Amino acid sequence: MRLWAGDTASQLGAALGTFAIPYLAVTALKASEFQMGLLGTLTTLGFLIIGLPSGALIDRRDKRSVMITADFGRFLLLATLPVAWWLGVLTFAQVAIVATLVGMLQVFFDVSYQSYLPSLVHRDQVVEGNSKLQASQSVSQAVGPAFGGFLIKIAGAAWSIAINAIGYLISAVCLLKINHRETPPARTDRRPLVSEIREGLAFVVRHPLLRRLIACTGISNLFNSVSNVLMVLYMVQMLHLSPVTIGVIEAAMAVGGLCGALITTRLADRIGEGPTIIVTATPFAVIAFAWPLSSVLPAVPTLLVASFVAGVSVVAYNIATVIFRQRLCPPKLLGRMNASARFLVWGGMPIGSFIGGVLGHQFGVLPTFYVAAVGVSLSLLPIYLSPLWRIRKLPAYDEDGEGTDGSGGSAERASVGD
Repeated sequence: MRLWAGDTASQLGAALGTFAIPYLAVTALKASEFQMGLLGTLTTLGFLIIGLPSGALIDRRDKRSVMITADFGRFLLLATLPVAWWLGVLTFAQVAIVATLVGMLQVFFDVSYQSYLPSLVHRDQVVEGNSKLQASQSVSQAVGPAFGGFLIKIAGAAWSIAINAIGYLISAVCLLKINHRETPPARTDRRPLVSEIREGLAFVVRHPLLRRLIACTGISNLFNSVSNVLMVLYMVQMLHLSPVTIGVIEAAMAVGGLCGALITTRLADRIGEGPTIIVTATPFAVIAFAWPLSSVLPAVPTLLVASFVAGVSVVAYNIATVIFRQRLCPPKLLGRMNASARFLVWGGMPIGSFIGGVLGHQFGVLPTFYVAAVGVSLSLLPIYLSPLWRIRKLPAYDEDGEGTDGSGGSAERASVGD
C-alpha cells in the first residue's frame, strides 16, 4: 500500500512536470523547435547513458533506498526552477541541466520500483500489484495535466513545477514508512559489473518472445518521441490552445489509461495473453495519424478521442508486457533484466527527440508528425509476424531453474489457444 501511495505521489508530480516544463520552455523562454527537441533528448538521455549499469547497481543495493534517494534528488533539482524564475535568472541551460539530471534519477527509480514489487508480494499477486500501480499512474496522469493546466492558468508554469517537486517529496516520505527490508547480495557474491550487465542484457536479447516485444516497443518509442517532443509547441503555437484545454487533452489519455488498466486482465482471460499484447498495441499505432490530421479536422475533439484511445492502448500493452517480463525472469536478475529492457525500449527516445527537433526545424511540424506516425505503425511488424497470436498462456520462470537462461525453451511449454 505504501509503495502504491509513494508511486502515485511520484507519478502525480511527474504528470505535472511533463506538461509544465515544456510549457515553461515554450512560453517563458521562447524555445524553438530545435531547442524543444534538445530538451526532449536530454530528458530521456539517462536511459541511453546509464540504463544498463543502473540495473546491475540496483541489484546490489536495497531498492527502497535507491527510490528514496531518487525522489529526494528530483525534489531538490526541480525546486531550483521556480526559484530561478522568481529571481528572474532562469535560462534554457538551467532547464536543460535539470531535465537531464531528473531524467537520470528517473531511471534508477523506475527500474527499482518495477524490481521491488515482486519482493513485496507473492508471485501470484504480481499481476494485481502491477495493475494497481498502472491504475494509480493513470489516475495521476488524468488529474495531473488537467490540474496543471488550471495551475498554469492561475499561477504560471513555474509554480506548477513546484507542485511537481512536492510530489516527489511526498513519495519519498511514503517510501520511508515501508517496513520491508531487502537483503542485498553479499559482496563476496558479486561479479564484475560488466559481467552482470552482460547477463541481464543476454537474458532479454536471447529470449525469442522478449526480443520481439522489445523490438516493437523500442521502434514505437523511437518514432513516438519524434512527434512527442513537438506536441506542446504544436498545440500552443499552431492550434493556439489554452493551458486548460491542453491539460484536458492530456488528461483524456490518462483516463483512457485507467480504462486500459481495468480491462487488461479480463481481455487476457478471454482471448489469451499472447493475442492481448497484439490487440492492445494496435490502436496506438493507428491513432498516431490523428495528430497531423487534427490540423484539418476539428482539433479539440480529434485530439481528445486520439488521446483517450492512445491511453487505453499504451497502459494495457504495458501491463501485459511488464507482467510477462517479471514472471519470466529469475528474482536475482530482475533489476538487470528491467534495466536492459528499459535501455533497449527507451534508449531510442533521446535519439527520436533530437531527430524530431531537427526535422521540425527543417521541414515543419506537420511533416514530422506524418513521418513519426508511419514509423510507429511499422513497430507492429515484430509482433504481427510472431507466434503470439496462438499463445494463450505466456511462459513463466520455473522455480526449479528451468528457463532461466532466456534461451526461449520455456516458450515451448506455453499453452496455445484454439
